[in-house]
Amino acid sequence: MWLQVFEAGTHGHGKKELMSAAVAFGMDEILAVLPHRPPFLFVDRVLLLDPFKRIVAERTLRADEPYFVGHFPERAIMPGVLITDALAQTSGLLLGLSQQGACARPVGKLFFLGAANMKYPTPAFPGEVLRLSALADGAAGRLTRFAVEACVGRKLVASGTLTLAAIEDVA
Repeated sequence: MWLQVFEAGTHGHGKKELMSAAVAFGMDEILAVLPHRPPFLFVDRVLLLDPFKRIVAERTLRADEPYFVGHFPERAIMPGVLITDALAQTSGLLLGLSQQGACARPVGKLFFLGAANMKYPTPAFPGEVLRLSALADGAAGRLTRFAVEACVGRKLVASGTLTLAAIEDVA
């Protein structure tokens, strides 16, 4: 897995995989940034924010989610397209929450523009916690590219590249 963070108290000398963290941003902050609402809001909490660089968020996959009923009745799994949307929302939160910092320029309204090289090596099941990670990987004008991955524990569920576009004046 590509996302690593500095261990607290090491002052940058040691790294460890992010395994558990306190909630940095809750639902109120998420709802203030994202236009999505249930049942199409796929981020429950943000654990880590390195402004304009990286973010780690989580989604608890509840058995009563409507998509689990039909995908698939005999063995419910979260659809890959919804995992991708959760990663796009996480990427949008990276920019949106970052802009709330001091002296940050407004990002504008964000739109999911595209996905590339998305892979889904392991399914995600009801009752699991999906760890959503995005790393800002490049920008050109109003476009930002993100390296993303979703994991359950140490299992990689999805990875790839997403692009978001910032649009200033959308009616």
